[in-house]
Amino acid sequence: MFCQRCGAENPNEGRFCIQCGAALQGLASPSAAGQVPGGAAPSSTGAAVTSGKAIGSLICGLLGFIPFVSIAAIVLGHLSLSEIRKSAGRLTGQGLAIAGLVLGYLGLFYIVLIVAAIAIPNLLRSRMAANEAAAIGSLRTINIAAIGYSSTYSNGFPPSLDALGGTGAPTCDHAALIDSVLASGEKSGYVFTYTPQDMLPSVPPEAKDCTTPGANAFTLNADPVTRGTTGGRGFFVDETGVIRQQVNGTATADSPPIR
Repeated sequence: MFCQRCGAENPNEGRFCIQCGAALQGLASPSAAGQVPGGAAPSSTGAAVTSGKAIGSLICGLLGFIPFVSIAAIVLGHLSLSEIRKSAGRLTGQGLAIAGLVLGYLGLFYIVLIVAAIAIPNLLRSRMAANEAAAIGSLRTINIAAIGYSSTYSNGFPPSLDALGGTGAPTCDHAALIDSVLASGEKSGYVFTYTPQDMLPSVPPEAKDCTTPGANAFTLNADPVTRGTTGGRGFFVDETGVIRQQVNGTATADSPPIR
């Protein structure tokens, strides 16, 4: 016996549907029904009904702008289509179910867009803040390394960032005081520009194995690779060790110090 409400198959002697609990008035299964006396074809005892899940899918789809309601529209739509296919014509509402599915997926798509519109700018700002903090840390590292170079090799401040880098045994030309990435002049979304000031006329006699004369002073700028994306502020430091900043621009010795 097939249930008129949900289309589920039930035992022929059953009185209530084992799936939805409705009173059974449907047709017996084809294998058990046979033919009625006189050769007349068996007929249905009731008209087809619209799937409640299809109606629910459409309603939820219309309210898909509410979070999670669009998911309910999608679930109900798929369930109703499955029941309609299995009901052998006793359930209708396929169009309602399809409409609910379409609206449900559209609602889910718009919710994802809204979440992305909120999350992406926050992620970008977090990334910029992290890169700026890393740039400040790198400026301090280079400043300390330059002072260490001067006191170790008696060649003034290093002639370039490359002189502070290097691997293996430290030398005056490759002191191995900073990592190779920072020595290349670009790290964590920032470009570092080291400029020696007041170069020594020659390598001092007391310098240890130096091939390039150093400097009496230096300036160091850190600017974003892509301003507004990898960072916002520009930074500046010199041999005094005071780190200065410039919002949306290149910092100079006249820029305000960071706080």
